[in-house]
Amino acid sequence: MISHAKTLLGKEEEDRVIEVLRSGMLAAGGYVHEFEEEFMRYNHSSYAVATSSGTTALHVMLDALGIGAGDKVITTPFSFIATANAILYTGATPVFVDIDPVTCNLSPAQLEIAAKNHPDARAVLVVHLFGLPADMSEIMAVANKHNLIVLEDCAQAHGAAYRGQKVGNFGKAAAFSFYPTKNMTAGEGGMVITNDPAVEEKARMLVNQGQRRRYCHEVVGYNYRMTNIHAAIGLEQLKKLETLNEKRRKHAKFYDEFIVNPLVQKPPAPPDRTHVYHQYTLRVADRHHFTGYLTAKEIGYGIHYPLIIPAQPSYRNKPYSAGTWPAAGILANSCVSIPVHPALNEIDLSTIVETINNYR
Repeated sequence: MISHAKTLLGKEEEDRVIEVLRSGMLAAGGYVHEFEEEFMRYNHSSYAVATSSGTTALHVMLDALGIGAGDKVITTPFSFIATANAILYTGATPVFVDIDPVTCNLSPAQLEIAAKNHPDARAVLVVHLFGLPADMSEIMAVANKHNLIVLEDCAQAHGAAYRGQKVGNFGKAAAFSFYPTKNMTAGEGGMVITNDPAVEEKARMLVNQGQRRRYCHEVVGYNYRMTNIHAAIGLEQLKKLETLNEKRRKHAKFYDEFIVNPLVQKPPAPPDRTHVYHQYTLRVADRHHFTGYLTAKEIGYGIHYPLIIPAQPSYRNKPYSAGTWPAAGILANSCVSIPVHPALNEIDLSTIVETINNYR
């Protein structure tokens, strides 16, 4: 079986973790600070605050910007559910707008309509889905026109860039995830990056029980701290990120060139963007038949995502889930992600291409 996802960890990560274990300093400490500094430099941002997961990074980011009860945050209906959940955690309301049918990211045209229909909306949370940056120039123009705070969900886009600028630096703040299947991992964890010192200060308090100094809790915060163990893994993974991303791009280029089955639609690769291919997501008319075929041929796959967020059981029948999002709905019914991870070899890639080209 060719696995759909595989985490690549080596002796470097192992040695760093052992180093932490032998130090006895397992909780948040020097390794976390070092990881924050290195991740900040890599992304060309001014500040970085480590968290316990990508979900907590999203929550803290929104909270640090003062998003709360009575606020509206515009976002995509097609993402992992944490994107919208984090909005609800703050007491705010998500406003879902449809995706661009080509890029699968939030549609700037639909954002313009939503901003006009919801003049009281405070922010837009942009997701760079599957590792492809959203249309940030158009989104920023709409946001500036309607005084929307721009926030970025970069959980699937470590190292991705739009017109030469790394994602995470367009808006007020951005959130990353280090879950094991991401382009780089810390075992688990997240990161908030920002260029605003006030956002950094608030985020740092929120992840640490609302305290700036020990046992003086200035705000109601959370235990969202990253541990030194996770930071140790992240430090070594960050050193490898560019190499890992380049392997993903190389594999995607192979698929782009050699998958020629007209029954399969390949993902876009706009020339003004650096795609990091967290997923290589195809679209097929009969997904059940196609995935059954892949399983029979021992090729792993993922479905990201089978339901749009407003159609999830926890969201159905809620006022904010009333509406239609046709482009997102079509994608949810047709998407299939095939292996693109860095551990694939030439035989794996050729097998996958041949199998897909023989699909009928």
